[in-house]
Amino acid sequence: MTTDASTPAAPYGTPDTPRVAVRGEARLVVDPEIARIGIAISARGTDRRTALDDLTRRNAEVLALIKTYGDSVEKLETGSFSISPELTRHGRGERVRAYHGSVHLNAELADFTALGELTTRLADLDLTHVTGPWWALRPDSPAHGDARRQAVREAVQRAREYAGALGAHLAALVELADLGAESSAGYGMPAAPGGLRGMSYGSAEATEAPALDLEPQRQTVYAQVNARFTMTPPDLTS
Repeated sequence: MTTDASTPAAPYGTPDTPRVAVRGEARLVVDPEIARIGIAISARGTDRRTALDDLTRRNAEVLALIKTYGDSVEKLETGSFSISPELTRHGRGERVRAYHGSVHLNAELADFTALGELTTRLADLDLTHVTGPWWALRPDSPAHGDARRQAVREAVQRAREYAGALGAHLAALVELADLGAESSAGYGMPAAPGGLRGMSYGSAEATEAPALDLEPQRQTVYAQVNARFTMTPPDLTS
């Protein structure tokens, strides 16, 4: 019986070329690189035009304040805008009692010193609600590569130890399967903001509120790989 050259190798190795399969894992805890905050601006008026004018003015005021921080704010985006009527609860017909308007903004900062000052100044504005910060790593952060390399080194070391326990040594790498390296905080808005939870104040005070002292929330980066190696025949005599 002849064996065709295209016949795949035995999936579990052979007595002469055994295989060893291992998983390598890494977990790094690193400082965050960016922080995001959400800003909700509200307005209310007895007619649509008044509500819209107030909302436009407040939105412009918030944008102007954020832009004074220059390069400290790496990204500024408008998430959504709405204006809707509030109907009276009693009486016949559909009568509008007031109009409510809102604008939602998202800002991203890498300067955490500026972050504490900006969040306080934003929260000190009329009908402005601030949420966050959400701490995160950049998608191309070196921490992700560090975790992947550490996971591969652990896989090689683990496989070497298994082979050594049998009096053998590794011969070749057969497969390396990346299961991903992800930050627990992920990119975008993580589920558990740290530091500032939510603030909404008016600006009745003449003096400026002191800047918040925010402690960055360290990020956990995970990496896992599956690796398969061939090894020399084990010494099973001892």
